[in-house]
Amino acid sequence: MIKEEIREELLRRRDEGYRDFQSALIPTVSKDAFIGVRTPDLRSMAKELSKREDVFDFLGALPHEYFDENQLHAFIVSDLKDFSSCVKEVERFLPFVDNWATCDQMGPKVFAKHKIELLPYVKKWLASADVYAVRFGVKMLMDHFLDEAFDSIYLEWVAALRSEEYYINMMAAWYFATALAKQEQSALAYFTQKRLPPVVLKKAVQKALESFRVSENTKATLRTLRDSL
Repeated sequence: MIKEEIREELLRRRDEGYRDFQSALIPTVSKDAFIGVRTPDLRSMAKELSKREDVFDFLGALPHEYFDENQLHAFIVSDLKDFSSCVKEVERFLPFVDNWATCDQMGPKVFAKHKIELLPYVKKWLASADVYAVRFGVKMLMDHFLDEAFDSIYLEWVAALRSEEYYINMMAAWYFATALAKQEQSALAYFTQKRLPPVVLKKAVQKALESFRVSENTKATLRTLRDSL
């Protein structure tokens, strides 16, 4: 069975030092759930497993016991080449995502070619009661809708989020710092007019000031703004 094969291979690749390091970065997951497989190994496994006809048996075997299995799952889904199949698997997996790393590692390549079809799902995820579904929705807007597919309404979608959840607010801040670098004319007003929740605005200013992609003139404006927060 593919699930047992995968578990055996993950355990074979265990790196206990890396497990301890990784678990310290992801406090929402029990240390016992980490095997300690390095990311390049997981990506390599995912590429091989994606070629197997029985890979969907693993994708359907939810919930997984280990963080590393969830990471592997995210990488496999990211490699699926059919949009309908991919978004179906994303929707099936999102309720079981319990940490920022698995959420952020899942970046389906096929979405870049199906932006119009993706948008209704993004809106659905943003409206979800699930922390990591919302975070994933913001990440998809950041990954796919800040360049040629940009529309200023997407800024409003993220600005409208109101949450006490740290991992939602940090992603929203990351989104706006990136938006400032890529779509400054549209994004800057959300900073200067303080149209973001205070926690998001403060973190977005910090991230933008750390960015090499934000102009020095804009950074000067942000420093003045930071002093007033």
